[in-house]
Amino acid sequence: MSPPDTPRHTLRTVAPVLALCWLAVFFDGMDVNIYGAVLPHMLEDGGLGLGKATAGTIGSWTTFGMLVGALTAGNITDWVGRRPVLVVSVSLFSAGSAVCASAANPALFGTGRFIAGLGLGGLMPLCLAIVMEFAPPRRLALATGLLMTSYHVGGMAATGLGLTLAPAAGWRWVFWAGVIPAVIAVPLLLRLMPESPGVLLAQGRRDRADATADRYGLPRVTRVAAPAAGAKGRLDAVRALFAPESRFATPLLWLASFCGLLLVYGVSTWLPQMMLASGYGMTSSVSFLLVINAGGIVGMLIAGRTADRYGAVRVSAIWFVLTAVGALLLQAHLSLAVTYVVVAVTGIWLFSAQVMVYAATSTVYPESARATGLGWVTGVGRSGAVLGPWLVGALADNGHDSWGFTVFALAGLGGAIAIALVPLARRTTRGAGHDPAPSATGPVRGPVPEADGQA
Repeated sequence: MSPPDTPRHTLRTVAPVLALCWLAVFFDGMDVNIYGAVLPHMLEDGGLGLGKATAGTIGSWTTFGMLVGALTAGNITDWVGRRPVLVVSVSLFSAGSAVCASAANPALFGTGRFIAGLGLGGLMPLCLAIVMEFAPPRRLALATGLLMTSYHVGGMAATGLGLTLAPAAGWRWVFWAGVIPAVIAVPLLLRLMPESPGVLLAQGRRDRADATADRYGLPRVTRVAAPAAGAKGRLDAVRALFAPESRFATPLLWLASFCGLLLVYGVSTWLPQMMLASGYGMTSSVSFLLVINAGGIVGMLIAGRTADRYGAVRVSAIWFVLTAVGALLLQAHLSLAVTYVVVAVTGIWLFSAQVMVYAATSTVYPESARATGLGWVTGVGRSGAVLGPWLVGALADNGHDSWGFTVFALAGLGGAIAIALVPLARRTTRGAGHDPAPSATGPVRGPVPEADGQA
C-alpha cells in the first residue's frame, strides 16, 4: 500500500515514464524500418554488390541479433537494472547504424545490422516491461497500444527518409540518421528514467523502491512481487515460465509471437520490394511502407481500448485472421487507390495483433516473472523474425516475390490459432487444480482497487 498523500495511479501520473519509453521505441521503429525503406535503392547500388538472397539473409542477421538481445536483456534486466540495459540497447543500435552507413560491402553491412539487432532486441521487451509495471492495471492494454504507436511513427519517419533523403543524397545518409538516438535519447534516459521499484527492492534498496513507487502513484512493491536476485533468481524466473499454472500457455505464446514477428519483420523488410515486383512504381512501393505504419498507429489505439474491454487474447486472434485476409488481397494486383486502402487497413490489424500477444502475457505470468516472460516471448518469437526476411528473400531471388503474401497469410492463421488456444490452456490448468493467473480472455484487472485510474 502507498501512503495517503501519494498521487492517484493514472496514466497521467506515469506519463513521464511512458513518454521516455515512447521515445526509445520511436527510434527502434525508425531503425527497423530503415532497411526496408532503402532496400530498393541498395539493390540498385552496383558498388555495394547486394543481391536479393543476400538482402534477405542480412534481414535475418538483424533479427538474429534481436533474438540474442531479447533473451539476454530479459534475463539480466532485473539483476543489473532496467535503465542501464535500456541505455546500452539504444547505444548499440545507434552504433550498428553507423557501421551500416560506412559499410563497403554486404558482409560489413550485415555486421552493422547484427549489432543494431542486439540493441533492438533488448529494447522492445524492456520498454514493454516498464510500461506494464508503471501503467494502471486496468489501462494496461491501452498503455501498451499507446507505446507501440511510437514504433509506427518511427517507421513512418524512416519511410520519409527513404522517400526524400535516399534519392537525393544516397541510402547511406539514411543510416547516418540512425545515429541520432545516441545523441538525443541516451542523455534523456540517463537523467529522467526511473529505475523499476521491483528491481530496487530486489537489490535491497527498499527506501528508493518506496520513494519511486510513491512518486508515480504506484502501490509499494512487496517481496513477493519483486524479482529474485542473482544467478539462481534468473534460473528460477525461467523455470517459473513452465510452472504448472503456465506450462501449456507458454509455448502457445511463443508460437503466436513467432507468427506475429514473422509478419512484422517480413513486411517491414520486403513490402516495398514485393510491391515493386508486382508492377507498382518505386515511389508508390516505398510509400506503402509509410501507409502500413500509419494504419499501425490507428490499430494500436483501437486494439488497446478494445482489449481493455474484451481481453487481449480475443483481440489478437481476430486481428491475426484479418491480417491473413489482407495479405491474400495484396497478392492480387489491384488498382493503386484500392491497394493503398488495403495496405492501410492491413496495417491496422497486423502490428497490433502481435502487440496484443505481449499484453496477454500479463495475464499468464505473475509480476515477478513478467520481465523474463516478456523477454522469452519476444526472444523465441524472434526466430520468426529471423525466418521471415530470409524466406521471402529466397522466394524473391527465385522470381516468386508474390509468394511472400501467401507466407504472410499462413503466419496470420497460425498466430490466430496459437493465441486463441491460450484460454483453453488456462482452463486445462484450472481443471488440474492449479491456481491460474487472471483470465487471459477478459480485460486486464488490477489486483487492488486503488491501483485503478482513468487517464
